[in-house]
Amino acid sequence: PDYSPPVFQFSDVCVRLAGPHQLQPKPDTSALQFGKHFTDHMLKIHFYENMGGWQRPEIVPMESIVLHPAAKVLHYAVELFEGMKAYRGTDGRIRIFRPELNMARMNLSAVRAGLPTFDGDQLIRCLSRLVTVDQEWVPHSESSSLYIRPTLIGIDPALGVASCNSAMLFAILCPVGAYFDSKSSAISLLADPNHTRAWPGGCGDRKMGSNYAPTIHIQAEAAKRGLQQVLWLYGEDDLLTEVGTMNIFMVCLNDQ
Repeated sequence: PDYSPPVFQFSDVCVRLAGPHQLQPKPDTSALQFGKHFTDHMLKIHFYENMGGWQRPEIVPMESIVLHPAAKVLHYAVELFEGMKAYRGTDGRIRIFRPELNMARMNLSAVRAGLPTFDGDQLIRCLSRLVTVDQEWVPHSESSSLYIRPTLIGIDPALGVASCNSAMLFAILCPVGAYFDSKSSAISLLADPNHTRAWPGGCGDRKMGSNYAPTIHIQAEAAKRGLQQVLWLYGEDDLLTEVGTMNIFMVCLNDQ
């Protein structure tokens, strides 16, 4: 594969553990909400073209990110991410579900956004190390997991639509419960032909932040009607494309 040189290596990971005063209380599994609680550490990997490319991976205590006001991510949505999960099995072992597919899509998204690519195997190993560092945060529950959010952003401190010469790849972790209320017997959907989320030639097959902002208003409209999600349609024939947070499968019955 054609990666942006030099490729960062898991063997170069530098780990700086959080001090006692930086450790966060762990929420009760029954109180978990998506994206509300975060673990004690994060992964950071910088890319600087003028310094040779990818720099040394770092696992550090969770911290805020400082950006120049002109950073491209803030103006042109030069950003992408993935969503993965680590599960604790009945044998006590922690497993990440098919991460290689997330890495493949993340690199495709990077190419489309003009961001540097990377070796997915090396990032999987870095993420696994991060999960190991914060393994106490992986829920002991069949209905909960540890959500992994690797993100790549363009941080060039300059205005202008162009490929980025500097970027930052970071990953944060958060324990999560079931996305929908387990008591729900079905999910209700809003299908509105006046709004389209993805189309041929677009970037709907890439996981980019710019794909999500335009959906927020429509999702809010669905919520006002007591509906949980949006069923997105496309074209004159109102083709079914996707649902916001899940796959959609159609079952066709015939007389036979």
